[in-house]
Amino acid sequence: MEKLTNKEEEIMHILWRLEKAFVKDVLAEIKNDKPHYNTLSTIIRNLEEKGYVSYNAYGKTHQYYPIISKEDYKKKFMNLAIGNYFNNSYKNMVSFFAKEEKISVEELKEIIELIEKNK
Repeated sequence: MEKLTNKEEEIMHILWRLEKAFVKDVLAEIKNDKPHYNTLSTIIRNLEEKGYVSYNAYGKTHQYYPIISKEDYKKKFMNLAIGNYFNNSYKNMVSFFAKEEKISVEELKEIIELIEKNK
């Protein structure tokens, strides 16, 4: 599974949300920095070549849909991020967010409860 560019990732989030979409549907969902229709079409075809989407053909038109789930993508790249930035240590990751004040004591307690519950 190849890492996606920011724009490809944005498009995948749209496809995951819509489940199936034509290029015009995806274009309508892009809020900022809307690419030209042909540019977007090329990006979606690149996603197809990378194995992230497939399509149903209706004449010359294609309706695209994701073939990689959001959950699978998230698992793959969260594991890479934890490996690359936190030495494969979830403790280091949680400590980082605690030091940056991005996670509250209540959220940490919830995480501990989840861990204990799943033992």
